[in-house]
Amino acid sequence: MTTDTPARLLQLLSLLQTPREWPGGELAERLGVSRRTVRRDIDRLRELGYPVQSTKGSDGGYRLVAGKAMPPLVLDDEEAVAIAVGLRAGAGHAVEGVDEASVRALAKLEQVLPSRLRHRVSTLQAATTPLTSGDGASIAPETLTVMASTVAGRERLRFAYRAGDGTGSRRLTEPYRLVSTGRRWYLVAYDLDRDDWRTFRVDRVSEPFATGARFAPRELPTGSAAEYLRRSIQRRQETYEFTVAFAAPADVVAARLPTWLGTPEPEDGGSGPGCVVRGATGDPLEWLAIRLAMTDCDFVVREPVELVDCVRELGERLTRAGGA
Repeated sequence: MTTDTPARLLQLLSLLQTPREWPGGELAERLGVSRRTVRRDIDRLRELGYPVQSTKGSDGGYRLVAGKAMPPLVLDDEEAVAIAVGLRAGAGHAVEGVDEASVRALAKLEQVLPSRLRHRVSTLQAATTPLTSGDGASIAPETLTVMASTVAGRERLRFAYRAGDGTGSRRLTEPYRLVSTGRRWYLVAYDLDRDDWRTFRVDRVSEPFATGARFAPRELPTGSAAEYLRRSIQRRQETYEFTVAFAAPADVVAARLPTWLGTPEPEDGGSGPGCVVRGATGDPLEWLAIRLAMTDCDFVVREPVELVDCVRELGERLTRAGGA
């Protein structure tokens, strides 16, 4: 019998978070208490904001339902390890749909994981490898979680950084936001040594260290971290504006193309079957050509001419590779 009321409430909450209805008698047996005690514990959970729904009957039943706000989750060891491994695997690549919120969740979870579970998570991830990965470079999840923690806590961050030409440096920053482009993670931060805003590719960061020093957030020049990153990339790279017509509906293309490449728009005012994507990229045109082909939809490149040539050369190379 569990005589510690807080511990018993946590155990009861863990059972209720399983998507099923629990008869009162079964809950009493699991907890080693009377049905009357179960009813009192249910009332306590309701007072704490947990929406527990009860059903009438000879034995009665209880289940946790969706409420106006999400109360804290209670996870057992196996569930915590499974969630942490999944978040770490996703955070290692800038996968479409895995954004800063996922990294924040991972940072919160790993902060409270007991050491025995952290060891299990690390061991399991080290012993496995994914068959496929994102388009971008892989990143140590620990790097992302440290950065996410300093962003959320407004804490100065120190790290080693390797520039594109291989030059190494040490940076002391006031981190503002983590931004995912769909291929890579970037950190937008105020560089204290250079007294200006900077963007850093996270896969080039090593030895991230939260200094513990708090700071008052500065106002970003553009107001949006994503917009600041876009302008920063355009300044550093040769950017191509492109227009591509697809022989497929806009919703079909949108589901197969990263959102940051552009939003498909119906052609001819929506009367035709196809759509058009207009956007800009600083990535190599060879990569863009391959990414367009991966939509598995027929398309025609209208501009620029450099992308037209790139697609044509890629098609000829693939034709030769196929032995035709």
